[in-house]
Amino acid sequence: MLLPSPAPLLANISLPGREALDLLLRRAEAELEAGHFSEVVAGLTPHAGMGSEAIDSLLGFAFTGLDRSEEAALCLLSAFNLGEGSRHPALELVALFGRLNRRDQARNTLEALLNMTPNDARVLDALGELLIYLGEIEEALSVLEHSLDVRPISPLTMNFKAIALMEKGRITEATSIFKRVLELIPHNASALSNLACIYSALNRTDDALALYRSAVIERPENATIRLNYSISLLKAGRYAQGWAEHEWRLQLPGHSQLPVSKLIPSLGDGVDIRGKRILVTQEEGLGDTLMYLRYIPALARRGAIVHLWVPDTLADLCRRVEGAAVVQVGGTVPEFDWHCPFISLPRAFVGTEDAMGDPVPYLSTDPQKDRAARSLLPDNGKLNVGLVWGGAPRPNLSSALMLDRKRSTSLAALDPLGKIAGINLISFQKGPHAEQGTILPCGKEILDLMPYADTMDDTASFLMGIDVLVSVDTSVVHLAGALGRPVLLMDRFDNCWRWLSGREDSIWYPDFTIIRQKKPNKWDDVVKRVATHLKKMAAAHKHP
Repeated sequence: MLLPSPAPLLANISLPGREALDLLLRRAEAELEAGHFSEVVAGLTPHAGMGSEAIDSLLGFAFTGLDRSEEAALCLLSAFNLGEGSRHPALELVALFGRLNRRDQARNTLEALLNMTPNDARVLDALGELLIYLGEIEEALSVLEHSLDVRPISPLTMNFKAIALMEKGRITEATSIFKRVLELIPHNASALSNLACIYSALNRTDDALALYRSAVIERPENATIRLNYSISLLKAGRYAQGWAEHEWRLQLPGHSQLPVSKLIPSLGDGVDIRGKRILVTQEEGLGDTLMYLRYIPALARRGAIVHLWVPDTLADLCRRVEGAAVVQVGGTVPEFDWHCPFISLPRAFVGTEDAMGDPVPYLSTDPQKDRAARSLLPDNGKLNVGLVWGGAPRPNLSSALMLDRKRSTSLAALDPLGKIAGINLISFQKGPHAEQGTILPCGKEILDLMPYADTMDDTASFLMGIDVLVSVDTSVVHLAGALGRPVLLMDRFDNCWRWLSGREDSIWYPDFTIIRQKKPNKWDDVVKRVATHLKKMAAAHKHP
């Protein structure tokens, strides 16, 4: 919990004594996570230069947040010189300022640090990693090459370089690097896991799973590796084992903070939940929640009292889900007998007759909102086509930021759709990608009704009034799918496990057509195939 008056509390701790020092550091770390940089500088400056690696590191982070990059660099250099081993605080700087979505400030400090120590491979690695997150891949590759010139045999640097190459779609080169790391260190868990990730993207399922198993043997308690292993299992359709492994995500930050001892057990062993209050909680993205709402009726049929705790944007939709006794937004933790994050619901139902949840449609809309939505939609006899070209970047999560660059395209890339006769284009785009506007390069204007959609419930009513949704892989496709609406999914090359491998349909949503990249980062062919589908649909369309 963050402290209400950080500066005095930090300043009131005298340094001598291990216990006092630990308390000082914990409070400073909490304030940094909250972005209270001035308070940290005020609290730690009296103790600087006294031989504490941790204090000098935290001061360097605080100066970075205050845009005092030269002072920050000096502190980090001092911390590294004081430290034992080879880990540089620069890597922690990248992680912290990634969580704060202030990566440019970290970059300034790293560049200042390199001016002082231009050939420090550890700082070069940190800058290379940061540039990957910023999407400046060519510059990242240049920095990492410099690092490898300084320190040619570095598995960490080689891993970063391979990841940068993957971002560019240069999969063969990335694969060679991971293999080289494994030649140098045959049991390197990171290289095993990263190579497995590539094989999974290439649909070399057996090879991927074999590598993940080896990585798990090396690092059995590494939650990230176990989570990645679970995703590969799910993509292979091995659901029983995949969902069990997927629970490792709860060991990572940002997931459920409720007690593991109260996590709902699997329901295939005669577990009696009649009369039990089950608290089902929001966990990651909205798409996950929309997908797994299909399991709520099954909980209620088993006699449970189902209490949903969801974001405000989903509340109205959830109130119409069969079996939802209580829908809560905000507030404090209510009483419950068992709790279940939405993403754990499939694991709970593995081996039961409800393993796939209720059939589509398991969501419904508000008739009054439906009528209002139809009054705003075009009624000119043409095919109404919804468009979404970008997901939610979530820039404070580096992995989500990188994923969004892969799954999102640009409005301009959809220009061929604007040249199709007999269709209306309607934007369902929200968030930063909506700032690209509503006019295609060909001059075609897209109708934007999202200013009228404050919640997912509002969006659902607009979906009921269109003929097909064309979208990248984001939450709106799950909303449309759950409502039983037709979807043309524009999918990235290394697709999400939900869409399996080598399929153009979905086991989760019946009126779904998947149109996937044939090469990483290449959307031209995807848009061309979408256009072919829309032309056929427009030709067959009859206005009711």
